[in-house]
Amino acid sequence: MLLLMLSIALLLYDTVELRNPPKCWLVSLRGETLSQRRTIPNLRWWIGGLLFASTVINYIDRQTLSVLAPNLKTQFSWNNSDWALIVIAFRVAYTLMQTVSGRVLDWLGTRRGLLLTVSCYSLAAAATSTAVGLKSFMCFRFLLGTGEAANWPGATKTVSEWFPKAERGWAVALFDSGSSVGGAVAPFLVFWIYRTFGSWRPVFIGTAVLGLIWVLAWKAFYQPPETHPNLGSEERAMILGARAAEKSAEVYALSDEGARPASWSQLIGLRETWGIVLGKALTDPVWFFITDWFAIYLVSKGFTLENTALGFWVPFLAADLGNFFGGGLSSHLIRRGWPVLKARKFVILVCGFGMTLLIPTIGVSSFAAIVGLFAVATFCYSAWSTMALALPSDLHPSSSVASVSGMSGTGAGIGTIISTFLIGQVSDKYSFAPILVGASLVPLLATALVFLLIRTKKSS
Repeated sequence: MLLLMLSIALLLYDTVELRNPPKCWLVSLRGETLSQRRTIPNLRWWIGGLLFASTVINYIDRQTLSVLAPNLKTQFSWNNSDWALIVIAFRVAYTLMQTVSGRVLDWLGTRRGLLLTVSCYSLAAAATSTAVGLKSFMCFRFLLGTGEAANWPGATKTVSEWFPKAERGWAVALFDSGSSVGGAVAPFLVFWIYRTFGSWRPVFIGTAVLGLIWVLAWKAFYQPPETHPNLGSEERAMILGARAAEKSAEVYALSDEGARPASWSQLIGLRETWGIVLGKALTDPVWFFITDWFAIYLVSKGFTLENTALGFWVPFLAADLGNFFGGGLSSHLIRRGWPVLKARKFVILVCGFGMTLLIPTIGVSSFAAIVGLFAVATFCYSAWSTMALALPSDLHPSSSVASVSGMSGTGAGIGTIISTFLIGQVSDKYSFAPILVGASLVPLLATALVFLLIRTKKSS
């Protein structure tokens, strides 16, 4: 309750400030007001950089517990099923709040929506340092998931507002790559804080501080393109002109109703919405299997985390490269004249097959080979995911993008909760082998559904 009250207080303060801005809201070193400050070239990419930083911090916060899992399991005598309950607590909140936060973001706007939610999950991360057992860890992870759920709907909505379609692949790749960067940085940051203080509790406080710093930066810097004082006239005209051109082209799955989001019944009735939702529901469990269970999987293969820390981040680095591969390739194809949806689906097809390379890890004992195969799978997953994250803004007007993105996040959360429960049960009773087979083959079904439900339009 305290976390919610603090977050709402920040939101109300920001609302009052926006309605009654001081005459000199920000002042440069030379005493210039915002209206007098020079423009920032390519400002949209600085906005993209803030979204990237938010995603990095988001993943550091959620990966902190995963990196500490082997130590915590020993200290609290948890088995894999107990660990799965903690992971599921996060996933339940994350799943339920994806759709809710998407709607809230379409209502509040990205500035105030992300101020509220990032503040909430940063405070929840700090509160985790007071956990004393399984139930308290589950409670704090539930709160963390409640706040973190807004990151992807918020970032997707921001991209739809700031970037034309030909650049959205790159922009989505930029912010989504933060997940792999955060996953790669987390082990080093967590181990450093853990060894410095000799306890896991300060780790959660340290990672929470990063989120609160981001909140201050977002509050000071972000405004929509229509009113941002540092946006140049040419770039503003390009952004708003591209938005107007998209509306006139009439390639959306439903008509643009201005600032009002489409109704739930309208969105649910579209096969394109279901193509996005089911695609994410069947592919995201692959990524979360790796982020939540990779350390435990390595231990099950006879490796120790202290001796494999350098290799631990390789799949996350590969995922980072996969984001830019998917975004860059689709943007390149669009610039060469390919229809937007055809370019996105080409990347989805190629990378759907790439994720099947998790299967060979079953019979491999070499650490380098295991890491390499996981890296190829995460590379392909991230390229696939980048396309899935771009599709809501390709198919829906900006006023409904966060809602659709949130719905897809809820679908992904449901799939991940089910898979997490099954992973805990199957790994305890049998091994990780059946899990790896499923994680390789299910994305092929997701790819087929995207092609079946999302039809390429000639005008796109």
